[in-house]
Amino acid sequence: MLDLGARKDIELLKYDLDSDMFEEFQLVVYNIVPVRKAFFISTDKGDKMLKKVNYTIDEFNYIISAINYIKKSFNRIINFAKTKDGKEYYIKNGELYCIMDMIQGRECEFSNPVDVSIAAQGLSELHKASEGFRTNLPTKNNCGTFIESFMRKKDEMLFFKKMSNLYEIKTEFDNIFIKNVDYYIDKIDESLEKLKLTQYYKLCSEEDKIVLCHHDLAHHNIIINNEEAYFIDFDYSVVDLRVHDLCNFISKVVKNFDYDISKAALILDSYCKETSLKKSELEVLYALLSFPNDFYNISKDYYSRRKEWGENTFFNRLNNKISAETSRIEFLGEFKNNFL
Repeated sequence: MLDLGARKDIELLKYDLDSDMFEEFQLVVYNIVPVRKAFFISTDKGDKMLKKVNYTIDEFNYIISAINYIKKSFNRIINFAKTKDGKEYYIKNGELYCIMDMIQGRECEFSNPVDVSIAAQGLSELHKASEGFRTNLPTKNNCGTFIESFMRKKDEMLFFKKMSNLYEIKTEFDNIFIKNVDYYIDKIDESLEKLKLTQYYKLCSEEDKIVLCHHDLAHHNIIINNEEAYFIDFDYSVVDLRVHDLCNFISKVVKNFDYDISKAALILDSYCKETSLKKSELEVLYALLSFPNDFYNISKDYYSRRKEWGENTFFNRLNNKISAETSRIEFLGEFKNNFL
């Protein structure tokens, strides 16, 4: 049993590591090292990652089904180890664990345009391979839900505004939030109107526009090896329009370049090397990009206590996001002029 008593990561302390699990996966383990919220394990069958799954078996099986479907024509994704009875998971004390093969390579660097181009082209190939995959799980069917989602997020912002105004003693975060929240609520309204003016619902009925969206395209979930992109960690994946993932990826990348429009152009050019995007898709993409996600997310993190950060961390991050707003608005204007 690995001693994690000295570690501060609460999630890792919840792991129940014993020899029974590794015997079930038919692995001889030589070494275990914590990595983020998982464990790197060195075994007789190569290097692997051990992860505790924080969702239902149905949701896990959805991921397995998606991975198997994609692998018919695209193999640069995670591979799960199987137990003696052929399952991709092991249950210990009601907790679900899985073990995945370690993908060789390095994490994608969003500050490197070459990596960004490789990742965008790889994303296009991943999407192409997933065309036709569907699920009956409502939590994983995102297609057609963005307008409702935007409206719900606006209601949340209004609630946070009401809540913060009621505080007798306000923090620095509260004061900055109250000063700016009406502006961002207006931006949500603008995003809603933009999306309503597109062919959003029509696109949601076009089979070749609907794919498995990774939905968490952080740099550490894209591995670069031999100038090809590999994709890991499909925990948050959903079935949706492919522009959903493009919005996610573009938003993450351009922040590293002060919202440089040329980086968005690089992503779209690389993505479209083996496919094409209709103007109606670009119009939906523009509407999605216009939503003030950064302000919404930091506000929700703070008022719903989703993150265990200190006050200074929250305050600094909020300030940084507000400071970047001018660049974000200029980027949206350039996107509209260049691509619509």
